[in-house]
Amino acid sequence: EPGAPGGVSVPAIVDVPSGELVTNDYQQLTLDLATEWTALHREGAPDLYPEHLRDEIDEVMAEVYEDVNNGVYRAGFASDQEEYEEACAGVFRRLEALAKRLAGQRYLVGDTITEADIRLFTTLVRFDPVYHGHFKCNLWKLTENPVLWGYARDLFQTPGFGDTVDFDHIKRHYYQVHSGINPTGIVPLGPDLAGWLSPHHREELGGRPFGDGTPPGPVAPHERVGPRGLPA
Repeated sequence: EPGAPGGVSVPAIVDVPSGELVTNDYQQLTLDLATEWTALHREGAPDLYPEHLRDEIDEVMAEVYEDVNNGVYRAGFASDQEEYEEACAGVFRRLEALAKRLAGQRYLVGDTITEADIRLFTTLVRFDPVYHGHFKCNLWKLTENPVLWGYARDLFQTPGFGDTVDFDHIKRHYYQVHSGINPTGIVPLGPDLAGWLSPHHREELGGRPFGDGTPPGPVAPHERVGPRGLPA
């Protein structure tokens, strides 16, 4: 996930034969995949970083990173009350601003899914299972914000999003790894995940999820999420 201080691992590209690190610049890594690695894209792969929208995408991503992706971590790993309250308030101020933006448009920038949506989704999908309780970002739950909850469900139900989300792994990772925050290592049973599959009606706003591209195919058998990690 974008924004992971406090000793949390970040993604990297490694050359398997040599074991050499190619890059672990997690802010730039996916943009490189979208622009520098196009020869390896599948036929029909959507353009997630369209050139004519890059300035706006960059602006939105910077705000999402500072206040949301990284904001939940600054709240969760805060060492004093003032630091926590400032970070937590910033998370919800930005979420409320994003909800206003998304009230009248299906996606963050343009009428297709872009890198900006992907980066926001990574935090939203973890919000109620982890950040609301574990990181104390609990002014309200994602499910209590109609716009963001509908937006998150829309993406979750889009091929390439929910079919690769393992809620069981998400919860076990955070609650068992962060021993300073959760010394018992106990993993909560909730929340109920069934709502992720409920109708969202966001398609009424229009938009073309994959633009001129096509959706990804089914997840490979060896990469499928087990039943414990899926909504019932």
